[in-house]
Amino acid sequence: MASKFLEKNEGTIDRVVRVLIGLFLLSLIFWGPQTYWGLLGLSPLVTGIAGRCPGYAPFGINTCSMTRKKVESRS
Repeated sequence: MASKFLEKNEGTIDRVVRVLIGLFLLSLIFWGPQTYWGLLGLSPLVTGIAGRCPGYAPFGINTCSMTRKKVESRS
């Protein structure tokens, strides 16, 4: 069960979107309303960089491409 939470479960597009959203939210600390609500951007930023979303694991969501999974399972 623990390994299910540690495996990569985000595809490239998902990761890019998360990083962009995270950077945008973090930018709100310096520009715009300048409140600490921008720190909410740390969550999508960190999960996008790591390629793992702990919230996906319990629901079995995996946005990695199927061809990549097949290649990894053969090695």
